[in-house]
Amino acid sequence: MLQKIIDYLAEFGTLGLFIHSFMDAIIFPIPALFLQLPLSMLNPSNALWIATAGFFACLLGTPVGYFIGRMIGSSVLNKLLKKDWVDKAMNLFQKNGEAAILIGSFTPIPFKVFTIISGSLRFPLWKLLAFASIGRAVKFYSIGILFYVYGRSAEHMVKNVSLYLLVIGVPLILLFLFIRKKLRQRKLKQIESLDFKEETAEHSSVNP
Repeated sequence: MLQKIIDYLAEFGTLGLFIHSFMDAIIFPIPALFLQLPLSMLNPSNALWIATAGFFACLLGTPVGYFIGRMIGSSVLNKLLKKDWVDKAMNLFQKNGEAAILIGSFTPIPFKVFTIISGSLRFPLWKLLAFASIGRAVKFYSIGILFYVYGRSAEHMVKNVSLYLLVIGVPLILLFLFIRKKLRQRKLKQIESLDFKEETAEHSSVNP
Protein backbone atom coordinates (compact mmCIF):
# COMPACT_ATOMS: atom_id res chain seq x y z
CA MET A 1 0.00 0.00 0.00
CA LEU A 2 2.70 2.49 1.01
CA GLN A 3 4.82 1.56 -2.01
CA LYS A 4 1.84 2.22 -4.26
CA ILE A 5 1.53 5.71 -2.75
CA ILE A 6 5.23 6.38 -3.38
CA ASP A 7 4.93 5.09 -6.96
CA TYR A 8 1.92 7.35 -7.47
CA LEU A 9 3.76 10.40 -6.11
CA ALA A 10 6.75 9.57 -8.33
CA GLU A 11 4.55 10.18 -11.37
CA PHE A 12 4.38 13.86 -10.37
CA GLY A 13 8.16 14.21 -10.23
CA THR A 14 9.45 17.07 -8.09
CA LEU A 15 5.93 17.99 -6.99
CA GLY A 16 5.48 14.43 -5.78
CA LEU A 17 8.62 14.70 -3.66
CA PHE A 18 7.40 18.05 -2.29
CA ILE A 19 4.19 16.38 -1.12
CA HIS A 20 6.05 13.34 0.22
CA SER A 21 8.57 15.46 2.14
CA PHE A 22 5.81 17.65 3.58
CA MET A 23 3.96 14.57 4.80
CA ASP A 24 7.20 13.02 6.06
CA ALA A 25 7.33 15.74 8.70
CA ILE A 26 3.73 15.08 9.73
CA ILE A 27 2.39 11.55 9.33
CA PHE A 28 3.75 9.54 6.36
CA PRO A 29 5.87 6.63 7.72
CA ILE A 30 8.31 6.37 4.77
CA PRO A 31 11.19 8.94 4.68
CA ALA A 32 11.29 11.26 1.65
CA LEU A 33 14.73 9.85 0.79
CA PHE A 34 12.99 6.84 -0.75
CA LEU A 35 11.46 9.08 -3.41
CA GLN A 36 14.34 11.54 -3.75
CA LEU A 37 16.70 8.74 -4.83
CA PRO A 38 14.73 7.40 -7.82
CA LEU A 39 13.80 10.90 -8.99
CA SER A 40 17.44 12.03 -8.82
CA MET A 41 18.59 8.91 -10.62
CA LEU A 42 15.99 9.47 -13.32
CA ASN A 43 17.13 13.05 -13.93
CA PRO A 44 20.54 13.77 -12.32
CA SER A 45 20.80 17.24 -13.91
CA ASN A 46 17.71 18.20 -11.91
CA ALA A 47 18.95 16.67 -8.64
CA LEU A 48 19.64 19.98 -6.88
CA TRP A 49 16.19 21.33 -7.69
CA ILE A 50 14.68 18.06 -6.42
CA ALA A 51 16.69 18.40 -3.19
CA THR A 52 15.52 22.01 -2.79
CA ALA A 53 11.88 21.02 -3.16
CA GLY A 54 12.24 18.26 -0.58
CA PHE A 55 14.09 20.54 1.84
CA PHE A 56 11.58 23.39 1.82
CA ALA A 57 8.60 21.03 1.94
CA CYS A 58 10.05 19.42 5.05
CA LEU A 59 10.44 22.82 6.73
CA LEU A 60 6.83 23.71 5.84
CA GLY A 61 5.59 20.44 7.31
CA THR A 62 7.67 20.71 10.47
CA PRO A 63 5.40 23.23 12.30
CA VAL A 64 2.35 21.11 11.42
CA GLY A 65 3.90 18.01 13.00
CA TYR A 66 4.96 20.14 15.96
CA PHE A 67 1.44 21.38 16.69
CA ILE A 68 0.04 17.87 16.28
CA GLY A 69 2.42 16.87 19.06
CA ARG A 70 1.31 19.79 21.21
CA MET A 71 -2.37 18.94 20.77
CA ILE A 72 -2.41 15.16 21.09
CA GLY A 73 1.04 14.25 22.44
CA SER A 74 3.55 11.71 21.18
CA SER A 75 1.32 8.68 21.86
CA VAL A 76 0.07 8.88 18.26
CA LEU A 77 3.56 7.87 17.07
CA ASN A 78 3.24 4.40 18.58
CA LYS A 79 0.21 3.81 16.37
CA LEU A 80 2.02 4.93 13.21
CA LEU A 81 5.62 3.80 13.62
CA LYS A 82 7.88 1.19 15.18
CA LYS A 83 8.04 1.51 18.96
CA ASP A 84 11.82 1.13 18.75
CA TRP A 85 12.08 4.27 16.59
CA VAL A 86 9.90 6.26 18.98
CA ASP A 87 11.82 5.08 22.06
CA LYS A 88 15.20 5.96 20.52
CA ALA A 89 14.00 9.43 19.53
CA MET A 90 12.51 10.03 22.98
CA ASN A 91 15.75 8.99 24.68
CA LEU A 92 17.69 11.41 22.48
CA PHE A 93 15.31 14.23 23.33
CA GLN A 94 15.51 13.61 27.05
CA LYS A 95 19.33 13.92 26.87
CA ASN A 96 19.49 16.92 24.53
CA GLY A 97 16.66 18.14 22.33
CA GLU A 98 18.92 20.10 19.98
CA ALA A 99 21.23 17.14 19.42
CA ALA A 100 18.20 14.89 18.89
CA ILE A 101 16.93 17.05 16.03
CA LEU A 102 20.32 17.29 14.32
CA ILE A 103 21.15 13.61 14.74
CA GLY A 104 17.60 12.64 13.78
CA SER A 105 18.09 14.42 10.46
CA PHE A 106 20.75 11.85 9.51
CA THR A 107 19.11 8.66 10.79
CA PRO A 108 16.61 6.39 9.01
CA ILE A 109 14.02 7.32 11.66
CA PRO A 110 11.19 9.25 9.92
CA PHE A 111 11.50 12.95 10.72
CA LYS A 112 7.90 13.21 11.93
CA VAL A 113 9.01 11.42 15.10
CA PHE A 114 11.12 14.44 16.02
CA THR A 115 8.59 17.09 15.02
CA ILE A 116 5.78 15.47 17.01
CA ILE A 117 7.94 14.75 20.05
CA SER A 118 9.17 18.36 19.95
CA GLY A 119 5.61 19.55 20.21
CA SER A 120 4.59 17.11 22.93
CA LEU A 121 7.60 18.13 25.07
CA ARG A 122 7.02 21.85 24.39
CA PHE A 123 10.43 22.23 22.78
CA PRO A 124 10.73 25.79 21.33
CA LEU A 125 9.42 25.81 17.77
CA TRP A 126 12.05 28.28 16.56
CA LYS A 127 14.79 25.96 17.77
CA LEU A 128 13.15 23.00 16.05
CA LEU A 129 13.03 24.92 12.76
CA ALA A 130 16.59 26.24 13.14
CA PHE A 131 18.19 22.87 13.84
CA ALA A 132 15.92 21.02 11.43
CA SER A 133 16.95 23.38 8.62
CA ILE A 134 20.62 22.55 9.22
CA GLY A 135 20.18 18.81 9.47
CA ARG A 136 17.70 18.40 6.64
CA ALA A 137 19.71 20.65 4.33
CA VAL A 138 22.72 18.39 4.80
CA LYS A 139 20.60 15.28 4.21
CA PHE A 140 18.79 16.48 1.08
CA TYR A 141 21.66 18.35 -0.55
CA SER A 142 24.30 15.69 0.05
CA ILE A 143 22.17 13.38 -2.09
CA GLY A 144 21.37 16.11 -4.60
CA ILE A 145 25.01 17.11 -5.07
CA LEU A 146 26.08 13.48 -5.49
CA PHE A 147 23.68 12.86 -8.36
CA TYR A 148 24.29 16.27 -9.91
CA VAL A 149 28.06 15.68 -9.98
CA TYR A 150 28.30 11.95 -10.62
CA GLY A 151 25.06 11.26 -12.44
CA ARG A 152 23.39 7.86 -12.19
CA SER A 153 26.58 6.25 -10.88
CA ALA A 154 25.92 8.08 -7.58
CA GLU A 155 23.32 5.43 -6.79
CA HIS A 156 26.09 3.19 -5.41
CA MET A 157 27.60 6.02 -3.34
CA VAL A 158 24.51 6.99 -1.38
CA LYS A 159 24.84 4.27 1.25
CA ASN A 160 28.46 5.22 1.96
CA VAL A 161 27.64 8.93 2.14
CA SER A 162 24.84 8.29 4.64
CA LEU A 163 27.27 6.27 6.73
CA TYR A 164 29.90 9.03 6.58
CA LEU A 165 27.32 11.60 7.65
CA LEU A 166 26.56 9.51 10.72
CA VAL A 167 30.15 8.64 11.58
CA ILE A 168 31.54 12.15 11.03
CA GLY A 169 28.51 14.41 11.46
CA VAL A 170 27.17 13.06 14.76
CA PRO A 171 30.46 13.42 16.72
CA LEU A 172 30.88 16.96 15.33
CA ILE A 173 27.36 17.84 16.42
CA LEU A 174 27.96 16.50 19.92
CA LEU A 175 31.30 18.32 20.12
CA PHE A 176 29.67 21.59 19.06
CA LEU A 177 26.91 21.24 21.65
CA PHE A 178 29.43 20.30 24.36
CA ILE A 179 31.60 23.34 23.63
CA ARG A 180 28.56 25.61 23.56
CA LYS A 181 27.39 24.22 26.90
CA LYS A 182 30.80 24.88 28.47
CA LEU A 183 30.87 28.43 27.11
CA ARG A 184 27.41 29.09 28.52
CA GLN A 185 28.46 27.72 31.91
CA ARG A 186 31.55 29.92 31.89
CA LYS A 187 29.49 32.98 30.97
CA LEU A 188 27.00 32.18 33.74
CA LYS A 189 29.80 31.88 36.28
CA GLN A 190 31.23 35.23 35.18
CA ILE A 191 27.82 36.86 35.59
CA GLU A 192 27.36 35.29 39.03
CA SER A 193 30.87 36.39 40.05
CA LEU A 194 30.16 39.95 38.90
CA ASP A 195 26.86 40.02 40.78
CA PHE A 196 28.62 38.77 43.92
CA LYS A 197 31.27 41.49 43.68
CA GLU A 198 28.62 44.17 43.23
CA GLU A 199 26.65 42.89 46.23
CA THR A 200 29.85 42.82 48.32
CA ALA A 201 30.71 46.38 47.29
CA GLU A 202 27.21 47.60 48.14
CA HIS A 203 27.34 45.85 51.51
CA SER A 204 30.73 47.44 52.26
CA SER A 205 29.47 50.91 51.40
CA VAL A 206 26.43 50.50 53.67
CA ASN A 207 28.49 49.11 56.55
CA PRO A 208 31.86 50.92 56.52
